[in-house]
Amino acid sequence: MAEQAGDPLFQSHDPIFDRKELLHVGHVPDEDRIVGRDDEIQSVAAEVGAITRGDPPNNVMIYGKTGTGKSLISRHVATRAQTAARDNEIDCGVLYVDCSEANTETRATRQLALSLKDQTGYQENIPLRGVGTMEYYQHIWGILEDFFDAIIVILDEIDKLDNSNILMQLSRAREAQKTDAYIGVIGISNKVKYRETLDERIDSSFGHRELFFHPYDASQLREIMRNREDAFQPEVLEGGTIELCAALAAKKHGDARKAIEILKEAGELARRTGSETVSESHIQQAQEVAEINRIEELTSGATVHAKLALYALASRIITGDRETHKTREIYERYVGICNMVTTDPITENGLYRQLKEQAFLGVIESEKTGGGRSQGSYLLHRLVTDPKHIIKAVRRDDSLKELPTYDQLTETGSATNNRDVDLSSFS
Repeated sequence: MAEQAGDPLFQSHDPIFDRKELLHVGHVPDEDRIVGRDDEIQSVAAEVGAITRGDPPNNVMIYGKTGTGKSLISRHVATRAQTAARDNEIDCGVLYVDCSEANTETRATRQLALSLKDQTGYQENIPLRGVGTMEYYQHIWGILEDFFDAIIVILDEIDKLDNSNILMQLSRAREAQKTDAYIGVIGISNKVKYRETLDERIDSSFGHRELFFHPYDASQLREIMRNREDAFQPEVLEGGTIELCAALAAKKHGDARKAIEILKEAGELARRTGSETVSESHIQQAQEVAEINRIEELTSGATVHAKLALYALASRIITGDRETHKTREIYERYVGICNMVTTDPITENGLYRQLKEQAFLGVIESEKTGGGRSQGSYLLHRLVTDPKHIIKAVRRDDSLKELPTYDQLTETGSATNNRDVDLSSFS
């Protein structure tokens, strides 16, 4: 009998996945797999489409919560615009920068220059370090002059950049006679108030249009999930798993990216446990893992005070008997927690702003409520996820590992008969 080819340490056949790349976060699917974003595709195309005719495109900022298709649609439209431009004998390039990684102007321009070089026959050496931002700009202008009529630059998570000067440099390049190539910029941000952070000169120079992407609904998420079924081997997904995955994502945040992540994690769980199928139980377990990862991702760039504000709200819910709490109540718990981690607290108004930011990101919901003639109006805040997910996500921060665990908070709440508690006993 012939010996099996290959290393016996590794399986030659994946029993769960067939086309796992369909579940990769950076994967740009074919057009027939894109669901519920026809209007958004048309809107983005209307802004950058002039580039396909040899005319100057508009710059555009796209806002929306995580997983609403902003990056996907931007890359999809930009790629189609590139193809249409080349059909019209216009040399058009597409560049993508993840500003959460390339978070300084120097890093972003270096990535742009290197990406342009990779797409062309540019012969000059582009140093990886030891040079200033302006030298990278000189390489960019040189490559554009030699090889391109136009480019579309996608700056994803643009709010993570340490400054926005790159917007002025790119938008004014032709006017400043740096290059004759047209440059269209698509900026992407989860923060709808990003424009308010722009310097007035930069905002005026950039002259962008604004588009807003809304979360997917349950039916759209189901279709998105069904378009990923062939990522798995035949008959691996049990009945109801797609529907459950979509329902969980729609209930929590309408985030297609996380819905796909849940499906992928469920497959990984099935494989690790030796299961031949992916069940609803795997989906439920994967959802908890994905939700904690989602909270950690959303708060990764937040201040420690934003994390402590979320922890304060979560701990009040766990140790109390209400799902909603006033800003003042959260602030009182927050101050006590700051004492535990030896951090000076910010003002109550500062905490309110942190909570407002988390409400935009979809971690909490805030509702203005009238308290009657004696109390006036006030804000009530509630979590849109299980408080234990918040506790686990916040405690992943190395500086906050000493905070009480979910189990400790649960025991404390039970022991005090749901009365407010002093967490200082844990310090």
